[in-house]
Amino acid sequence: MNNAKINKAKDKAFQMWGIFCTFLGLVLLAVFIGAIIKDGILRIDWQFLTSLPSRKPENAGILTAMMGSLWILGLTAIVAIPLGIGAAIYLEEYSKKSRFASLLEINISNLAGVPSIIYGLLGLEIFVRLLKFGPSVLAGSFTLSLLILPIIIVATREAIKAVPKTIKEASFAMGATKWQTMWNQILPASFGGILTGVILALSRAVGETAPLIVIGALAYVPFTPSSPMDEFSVLPIQIFNWVSRPQHGFVINAAAAIIILLLVTFTMNAIAVYFRNKWQKKVNW
Repeated sequence: MNNAKINKAKDKAFQMWGIFCTFLGLVLLAVFIGAIIKDGILRIDWQFLTSLPSRKPENAGILTAMMGSLWILGLTAIVAIPLGIGAAIYLEEYSKKSRFASLLEINISNLAGVPSIIYGLLGLEIFVRLLKFGPSVLAGSFTLSLLILPIIIVATREAIKAVPKTIKEASFAMGATKWQTMWNQILPASFGGILTGVILALSRAVGETAPLIVIGALAYVPFTPSSPMDEFSVLPIQIFNWVSRPQHGFVINAAAAIIILLLVTFTMNAIAVYFRNKWQKKVNW
């Protein structure tokens, strides 16, 4: 009886500690976001969104960085999504179980936790120097594709595993081939989980700075990229550049750019949560 009371008291203590930590985190996040909104919300207007960088803070805008981020995000998605989903399907459904396959799976999971600057060094050596892409949008997209590939692979495999085996067995019983079962049954049933992983991976790519700085992305670009081989900048690098300036006007610009970047990230995460919940309800049903 005493042990039961002690365990109940411990559970309640842990619960209260969890509530306190969550509340404290939310308060700190609210203070941080509130300070940024206070400094930068009035700076956001059409001129700020459509102007090129400038040495004068009142004339500077985020057009170059925003277009660079869109180029990077689009090309990264084109490269990483098919490769990641294809690799996950092969590893989950077609590869033979062996020591090599087990080692490969462990390494893929570990790669998801490798510091992003390591991918920057890899991209610098392979894409910038070896393939001679230079500090271009293409080199940056390939580098970020390597960064998010493990995330997409792991998320896709988990989504495929979550599909009830009865769906696969019923498809085989009807005479469908393995590929027909995968294409017509497994992938549609796991689509929500796969999409969630893809969106979360891309939202990480949007906020990355270190690998792009390593491959040579510029802090000041007086033009918007018009091809994959052009030099570029992205929103996180532009924010870093403005924060490092001594003029207070650039600090206000950085706060406004942070608001834009947070809106993009929160929107992508909200879409991911929506599709995850929708997919879970479908699977549970």
